[in-house]
Amino acid sequence: MRRLRSSTVVLGGMGVLAATITACGSDPDKRCVDPVTRETLPSYECDDDKGSSSHRGSYYYGGSISDNRVSGGSFDKKAVDSGGFGCSGSGGG
Repeated sequence: MRRLRSSTVVLGGMGVLAATITACGSDPDKRCVDPVTRETLPSYECDDDKGSSSHRGSYYYGGSISDNRVSGGSFDKKAVDSGGFGCSGSGGG
């Protein structure tokens, strides 16, 4: 019985460690959004090619989607905290 508890603690600790490492290295969610209506758009509407003016969308970071509209995030990636437990607010990348 004691051995089972020890391995359970070790496995649980490994899971927490893995989740922490993953959260620290991850970027916030990125969605293509109409900047006026905040309606989600297909990704091709937000092509990263800055020289093209044919795209009507902008990337929106973090937040949530309800009724095909985003809220609670930002168009500025740096304004969204993507850090998890034990992470500093400054993301990598």
